[in-house]
Formats: sequence, C-alpha cells, structure tokens
Amino acid sequence: MLLAGCQSQGLAPCDLLFHVAATSNQITDVTPGMIDHVAICLGPDSVVEAIGRGVVTTPLDSVLQREAGYYIHACVRGVDRRQSLANARAYLGRAYDYLYLPDNDDIYCSELVQLAFVDRRGRPLFSPIPMSFHDATGRITDYWTQFYARRGLHVPEGQPGTNPGELSQRKQVKLKKKVGSAKKF
Repeated sequence: MLLAGCQSQGLAPCDLLFHVAATSNQITDVTPGMIDHVAICLGPDSVVEAIGRGVVTTPLDSVLQREAGYYIHACVRGVDRRQSLANARAYLGRAYDYLYLPDNDDIYCSELVQLAFVDRRGRPLFSPIPMSFHDATGRITDYWTQFYARRGLHVPEGQPGTNPGELSQRKQVKLKKKVGSAKKF
C-alpha cells in the first residue's frame, strides 16, 4: 500500500534519499544501521542537502555518483510538502555544521530534515532525539573523543539532535526502494 502523496515510481518533492555506506565510518559506528547521510528531494531531478559546501541544491545524478554505497528512496507520511520545501529552501546558503551542535546557525544533513519538515498544522514532524557518539557497548568512541578534544569541546553526547540512521526508522518514514547505485558500489 502506498502512503498518501508517495508516488509508485520516481521521486516526489519532500521524499528523502538515505545514503547507505558501503563500509562503516565514524557516523555509522555510533548510529543505527549503515545510513550516514540524508537528502530532501525537490523533485525527480534534484535534492536539497547539507554537505561540506553547506546547504545546497544538487542534481540527483551527482548525488547518486558521489560516494561508495547506495541510496534508499523514502516517503514521508503526514508532511506538509509545500511548507516543508519552503522551509528547506530558506536554509540554502547556510554553512555545514561540522560540529553537529544544536545551538548554532550551521546545519548538518539530518538536522536540515528535522528543521524543515512540518505537518499539515505547521508543527515539527520530527522531534529531536539525544545525540549518540557511543558504540554498542555505550562507550564514546575514540574518534569522537579526539574530534571534540581537538576543538576544545566536550562530546555533545545526549544533547538534542538527530542522525540519518535514526531518522530512517521513524514511524513517519516509509523506506521504499534502492535508487541507483553510488560510485564504487
């Protein structure tokens, strides 16, 4: 059964693309599954996403060829597509949040989705969750300990935030199908 507003073929505005990494990395080591990035579809040919260049629009074919792994197309239930896309576009030009902090003006990929997506009453669709920088044993990984120490900061473990792996598991998100294959897959 298709969700309301989810097309059976192609990508619709406000659908999501989740990147599934080919190998584990610092993000997948501390979050659910192997998902390490998420982008918002503007339509069948482009996305808006937060990447190293900041919040930008990117042609879909460039996204699908960017890195090892593959993408999963997902539909989102209960989203106000018009307002959510307007919200996402309002963040264009913002810098990428390399520190993954909730209290600055910079934005990381799943934070863009969390901030932009609203329901039909204008309420946030995705509430923040406690940030996770720990592995399956509950220990904050050496990578993140050193990453924040080099910047004179404490690891923001438990601070409000989001991550693409957990976002993909939300009840509002319906994972549909593999989309293309990324470079080296």
